[in-house]
Amino acid sequence: MTTVTPLNGSLGTAHARVEGRDKVTGAARYAGEIPYAELAHGWLALSTVARGRVRAVDTDAVLGMPGVLTVLHHGNAPRLETGYPGLMGMVPDPSVALFQHDLVPHAGWPVALVVAETAEQAREAAEALAVHYEEEPHDVAFHADRPGSYAPADAPHAPAATAKGDLEAELARAAVVVDAEYTTPEEHHSPLEPHAATARWEAGRLEVVDSNQGAVWVQGELASLFSLDPAAVRVRSEHVGGGFGSKGVRAHQVAAAMAATVLRRPVRVVLTRRQMFSLTGYRSPTAQRVRLGADADGRLRALGHDALNLTSTVHEYLEPSAMPGRVLYDADAHRTAHRIVRLDVPTPTFMRAPGAAPGSFALESALDELAERCGVDPIDLRARNEPAVGPVSGQPFAGRSLIACFREGARRFGWADRDPRPGLRRDGRWLLGTGTAAASYHAGVVPSTAAVTAAPDGTFTVSISAADIGTGARTALTLIAADVLDVPPDRVHVLIGDSDFGPAMIAGGSMGTSSWAWAVHAAVAELRKRLVPGGTVPPEGVTVHADSMAAVAALPQKERHSYGAQFAEAAVDVTTGEVRVRRMLGIFAAGRIVNPLTARSQFVGGMTWGLSMALHEEAVRDQASGAHVGADLAGYHFAANADVPHIEADWLAEEPDEDDPIGIKGIGEVGIVGAAAAIANAVWHATGVRHRHLPIRPDRVLSAGGGTSGA
Repeated sequence: MTTVTPLNGSLGTAHARVEGRDKVTGAARYAGEIPYAELAHGWLALSTVARGRVRAVDTDAVLGMPGVLTVLHHGNAPRLETGYPGLMGMVPDPSVALFQHDLVPHAGWPVALVVAETAEQAREAAEALAVHYEEEPHDVAFHADRPGSYAPADAPHAPAATAKGDLEAELARAAVVVDAEYTTPEEHHSPLEPHAATARWEAGRLEVVDSNQGAVWVQGELASLFSLDPAAVRVRSEHVGGGFGSKGVRAHQVAAAMAATVLRRPVRVVLTRRQMFSLTGYRSPTAQRVRLGADADGRLRALGHDALNLTSTVHEYLEPSAMPGRVLYDADAHRTAHRIVRLDVPTPTFMRAPGAAPGSFALESALDELAERCGVDPIDLRARNEPAVGPVSGQPFAGRSLIACFREGARRFGWADRDPRPGLRRDGRWLLGTGTAAASYHAGVVPSTAAVTAAPDGTFTVSISAADIGTGARTALTLIAADVLDVPPDRVHVLIGDSDFGPAMIAGGSMGTSSWAWAVHAAVAELRKRLVPGGTVPPEGVTVHADSMAAVAALPQKERHSYGAQFAEAAVDVTTGEVRVRRMLGIFAAGRIVNPLTARSQFVGGMTWGLSMALHEEAVRDQASGAHVGADLAGYHFAANADVPHIEADWLAEEPDEDDPIGIKGIGEVGIVGAAAAIANAVWHATGVRHRHLPIRPDRVLSAGGGTSGA
C-alpha cells in the first residue's frame, strides 16, 4: 500500500468559511453576474407540447425585433457529436445535444434559442417566437403497476439486481411477514442560484464561466459535443449557489457555447425557475415493494426490495432505491431489484442521496412495521440484524458504528421513556409520537490531481478543480493543507473551480472533499519534504503536483459508508390533518470531521430536506398537457422556516481505518437518509396509522382517519 503521511494538528475545530466575507458583502461573483464587453444574452424557447415533432419555426418576425441577433433551432444549429463516453463510464444524456433534430420528447424541450443584445429583448423575442408542431399522444402517468417496465442494465459501479437464498421459501417459513408498497413523488433540487453560463472564444479557446459541480466534467462534455480538443476548452466555476446534483452538463451551457461559436462574441444563458423544472433534472418518483420475513424475535429470514422509477424516452436513468438494504441488514434470503418505465418526461438525474433518500423511506418504514408486529423495540430490531460483513458483497466493513449511533441518539432523545403503543400521548389537540430510522451512504474516493505552490512571502497556494457548492469544501481543503504544512490557515489560499487545474472528482456522491483531500494532502506533504527548514524560497516559488491515482487504487475493497441514526417527534392534528415536527436529532458516524461548523450545517441541511420530503415536496404533472402544475417555488411546496423545528446534529468520534489515512467519509448525503422514515414512523406512533406514500399531506391524514390501516 502507498504510504501517506497521516493528518495531524488542529483539524476538527470550527472555522468560518474562508470566502464568507466575500459572499455576504457581494464581492463574490456568481456565474450570472460577471461582466463582459459586448455580452449578448440568450433565451431558450421551450416546447408547449409533450410529444411530437417541430414542423416549422417562424423566425422572420422575431429577427426583425429590436436587438435580436439570431435564432438557433434544429434547422440551422451547428452539428454536435453525441457518441462519446461520459462521466465515470456513464452514457451521456443526449438531451444536451441541442437542436439536432425535430423530435419533441417531453413538454419543456428546448426548440430554439433567441439571442439578443439584452436579456429583456431576448426574452420578449423568445416569447413571441411562433413554433408549429405535429403533436402526438403522450403518456406521463406513473404508478406501481405500469405496463412496459423493464429491468435496466447494471450501472458502472452497482448491479441493478442482487440475490442470495430463496426469498419465497424464507418468507413462507417466517413467523412474521411485512409486505407493503411505498411511493415517493417527483422532487426537484431548486438550488437558490439558478443555472447560468457565459461562453466566449478567447485566443482560440472556448471559455465558459458557469455554475457547476465539476469544471472538468463540463469541459470534457463540451469538448466532446463540439468535437474540440479538451485543451481548447476552459471551464471556470468559482462560486456555486447550491447544486444538489442538478448542476452537471445542461442545456444552457451548450446553448451559450453554440451561440458564442456562431456569433463570435460572449453569450450568456440564464435559466428561469420555471425552466429549471424541465431542463435541470429531478428525482424520479418511485413505487417500491418491501417484503420482510422474520422469526418471532425479529431476526430477519428474508429481505426483498423491489423499486420502480421512470425515465425519459431518450435516456435511461436509474434511481437506485433498492440499494440501502444491500448494506444495512442481512437475511438468509436477500433480494433487491430495480425496474424502469419510459415516459414522455424529462430525464431524471442525481439528487441528494440518489436512491438512498427514497429507498430508506420504504425500507426503514417497513422495519418499523416489523418491529411493531414482533413486539420488539425498533432499535433492538436493528441491532439483532446487524451484519458482520456486507450482506450482499461479503466484504468486511471499514468501520461500522450504526448501532453506536442508535445507542447515543436514544440516550440524548429520551427513547427509553417512550411507550411503544401508538396514539397515547396528547398535547391539547395534538397527538404526539416519536420515531427513528437508520441512515447510511457510500463513502468513496475518486482519483484526483492537485498542485501547491510555496511563495517567498511564506504563503501557499493550492490549485485543484474542486467545486464548493455551499458545502464548505474550500475551507476544508484550506484546513487540510494548513494542517500538513503546520502553518496558520490564513497563510493558505485555495483556488478551485477551474478545469485548467487538471482532473478532479466532481462535487457529488459524498466523494468530493474526501477525493480532493487525498490529492491535496499528497501535494502538500511532498512540498513540505522539498522545503528546507529555515531556507529561502526562490522568487518564482516552488510548485509540486500530485495525482492520487496510485494511492486510491491501493485501497483494499471494503464496505465504506457513513452511518447515522435519525430521531423525530411529530405532532398530528387529526381534525385538520396538520403534521408538525417538533424536534429532530441525528447522530452520525462519518469519519474525520474536518470543520465542525460547516459539517453541522451539512447534517442539519440534509435533515431539513428530509422533513421537507416527508411533509411537503411533490411535483405534479398535468395528465392532459404533460407539463408541470405550479412549476415555481410558489406551486412546489417545501419546508419554510416556520416548518422547521429545533434540529440537533452531532457525530461520534471517528473510527480509525488503517487503510485510509485521510479518514474523510463524506457527509453531504447521509443527513437526508432516513429522515423522512423517522418522521413517518413518528406519525404512526402518534396516530396508529401507517403512511406509506409521501408527502404526508393533511388530506391524506384526514382520509386515513384512525386505526391501523396504511394511508
